[in-house]
Amino acid sequence: MLEHLFGSNTRVKLLQLFFHSPSRSFFMRELARITEVQLNAVRRELANLEKLKIIIPAKAGESSEEEIGTERSKYYKLNPKFFLLEELKALLVKSKILEEQNFIEDILKRGGNIKLFLLLGNFVGDGDAPTDMLIVGDIRTNILARQIRDLEKFLGRQLRYTIMEEKEFLDRREIGDKFLYSIFESKNTIIADLFHFI
Repeated sequence: MLEHLFGSNTRVKLLQLFFHSPSRSFFMRELARITEVQLNAVRRELANLEKLKIIIPAKAGESSEEEIGTERSKYYKLNPKFFLLEELKALLVKSKILEEQNFIEDILKRGGNIKLFLLLGNFVGDGDAPTDMLIVGDIRTNILARQIRDLEKFLGRQLRYTIMEEKEFLDRREIGDKFLYSIFESKNTIIADLFHFI
């Protein structure tokens, strides 16, 4: 949807990345690597975003979480004074929710015989959660891996996911597996629960 609105998938990926880490600065090669987009396309879209004043030049080391490039690397960050900042952020959030809904529907339809599907971590804003997804059942792992890769590209970040067969899940639950119970104690969203115990 946003690709049609903005006219460029690369622009959408860059915007999502900048809005996900609003205080962080990025250099061009880093952005190309994270978004998996060719350097020339990233350079062109950075110029467009800078011209629109959505991003501004930045200095290296402004944020403790950023990568350090070479001495010649030019850094960019989100412009906190951009006059449509909140509106653009709201649009990106709604687009993210829509993409996640499409992802969930696709997994439920094509991912296999799913008995339990929980979203946590990045999906619910909990950085301390042990994983972002727990999926239990007879899962088509190759299809699931492809769907997750596509969502990661859209979101501009990696997702952690845990897959278990039903027997492994029930065995680990029976013995009070620490990892499993840390998932249950974390903030989560239940997508499917055929066990009816959560």
